[in-house]
Amino acid sequence: MPSEEELFANIDALLEEGPQLPPPAERARLREAAGITQARLAQALKSTVQTVKNYENGRSEPKSPRLEAYQRLLNGWAAKYPAHGASTAPAPAAAPQPTPAPQTTTGPAAPEATEAQTIEAQTTAPAPAVQAAPERFARPAATSHRPAKKPAKPATDPRFPHGPLAVLDGDGSAYGVDGTVLDCPATTVPQLVEWTLKESGLGAAKLNRYGKDSDPLIVLTAAAAVNLGLPERLEGHEQRRSLRLPEDHPVVKQVAKAKWQLTQRGFGPWARIYRKAQGRERQCVQLAILSWGALDERSWPGVREMEPAEVARVLGVYAQRVITPRGSTAVSGLELMTALRPPTKAVQDPETGNWVSGHNAGSLGTEPMDPAPPEATPEHPVVVNSGWSGGFLNEEAYQWVRPVETLSDEECMLPFAVGLDLNTAFLAAAARLVVGLSAPDHFHTPKFNPKIPGSWLADLSHIEPDPRLPSPFTPDGTRPTGPAWYQTHTLAYAQELGHDVHPIEAYLRRETGAYLDPWHDRLKTAYVDTLADLGVTKDLDDRAFLAAMEQHKQQDPALAAVLSAIKATVKGGVGKLRERPQGRHYKEGETWPALQRPTWRPDIRAAVISKARVNMHRKLNNMAKMTGSYPLAVLSDCVVYPSPGPSPLDFLPYAASGKPQPGGFRLGPTPGLAKPEGVQSMLWAVDLMEKGLNPARHIKGGDAVLDEGE
Repeated sequence: MPSEEELFANIDALLEEGPQLPPPAERARLREAAGITQARLAQALKSTVQTVKNYENGRSEPKSPRLEAYQRLLNGWAAKYPAHGASTAPAPAAAPQPTPAPQTTTGPAAPEATEAQTIEAQTTAPAPAVQAAPERFARPAATSHRPAKKPAKPATDPRFPHGPLAVLDGDGSAYGVDGTVLDCPATTVPQLVEWTLKESGLGAAKLNRYGKDSDPLIVLTAAAAVNLGLPERLEGHEQRRSLRLPEDHPVVKQVAKAKWQLTQRGFGPWARIYRKAQGRERQCVQLAILSWGALDERSWPGVREMEPAEVARVLGVYAQRVITPRGSTAVSGLELMTALRPPTKAVQDPETGNWVSGHNAGSLGTEPMDPAPPEATPEHPVVVNSGWSGGFLNEEAYQWVRPVETLSDEECMLPFAVGLDLNTAFLAAAARLVVGLSAPDHFHTPKFNPKIPGSWLADLSHIEPDPRLPSPFTPDGTRPTGPAWYQTHTLAYAQELGHDVHPIEAYLRRETGAYLDPWHDRLKTAYVDTLADLGVTKDLDDRAFLAAMEQHKQQDPALAAVLSAIKATVKGGVGKLRERPQGRHYKEGETWPALQRPTWRPDIRAAVISKARVNMHRKLNNMAKMTGSYPLAVLSDCVVYPSPGPSPLDFLPYAASGKPQPGGFRLGPTPGLAKPEGVQSMLWAVDLMEKGLNPARHIKGGDAVLDEGE
């Protein structure tokens, strides 16, 4: 038995410890339950809004005397607003919160609900009947011992107890996230829309305080589509983008008769059915028809063949970590930008005192913006109507093959060609990327400033590149032949390499900001967390990382599909920033629908790709300096090197301590680090190079797709 002296010593040690705060997520919950904004809390603590945000996302902790004041406040709130279904004792720090059990919405509102939510909960119809949930899908155990990470935030909003979406099957079972199964009695599309909005409990809370809640998504299996009067398939499936039901189809007439509307895209694989919003309450449901090709196999591999409950799991994880799908992954990538940076917010009119819609600083606003002529595409009205003939930005991803005659005998004698792929290279380039937010202004003979985003006309043809490396200034890696338009990052890299830069003219933007930062942060977290769920974690050494990457897709095909969709969201979202016209009847100089979006911003796309290409060249250059090794080919984010062995470990640079050398390619699971892409024989690679083909396109054993969502 311990002595009294020992026990008192232990108690005294506890008393000397500082105040213990609840977990970050609980801090945010308590503040929101009290109806206090981050700005008001920051004012009370004599701090900043960003500091409060850091307290609530776990990036920093308060110090005395703020620590004691903050704890006192949280303790007071905790007594008033205990967690739903829990005692007033603080919850464990890393305890995940499951989705609330299905229940009717006629009972009392959750303690953290606002007054408006309470009224809404008391006036809505009863929730749908809930069937017994099938056995939960087991998640493979992690292969490494690492600290428990913060789980993806589940749907805890009392307005949406059943999550963001459901997959409806032919027997009326609607499979939701986390194993929930709802009973849907609808036999027509209008009935389905009414059930979804009034009874299903589906939807998702906004991602930004100034944004909008995500509309519920109903995914239809082939059997469910037929039961609702829709054809199992649409004709002309190979041209999915233009697919839609004719306006005289009975289902389209049913929708119109019930006073619902379709968007301009009509009733296609992704159909949006809505009525004009009543006040703040949106009335909109998104439908996705699986048998019409709503989920592209390239972005969602294997999902079409999955059972409805498994499809719900895949889409549910994506919705919770990224966004509720709104169309293709490219469309969802673009929608995520707007959801995280809404164009407007409520501001108070100083003259009337009324709250009105105002510009949200850091966003792209509500109106489309004409690009500078060199940033546009040749068919753009700005180009055609002005007669512009001054050339265009050509900031594209690398497609380069090294000239065969530059290969040394020593390189040709190496047995292997090994491919490396950079994880979500465009996403890595979006980190802390400053882009233009205002319209472009034209300047003649400006002094180059690497901190100003824009397009610069400059002559870099005097710079002699190493023939064993691609030029950093052109996508095909060839030397520039004269003046050309470049994005800021490309010219800044020329300066970094020691060359003088003297622009002839430029189109620059005065208002700037890191518009893509929240987009980058959310997608990076989604990518890293999903890889970790597949057993590929940050704490693995390089050998363990390679072993985990060999097996990760077999660990859980559903999560592997989510990972693929996240990667497609990145590339497609960037590509959508410069969506080209579609359709055989388009004529140059005409506008096309994408131009009506504030997010049609080819200059932002050029900035991302320019920075990604510069990042690639910097690593290629550092590899040559550190190891004397030169690449055989580059395709976008994939590079192929000659190697004495079949593994990246055989040619990547390591220090004597065994740690990777900084500056070159490094293996790892985070954006910008590398993973193996494939291995072939050196003879195979040289044979392709002699035929003018790119080994990086085929190193994986098939054809790589350079998909940028256009």
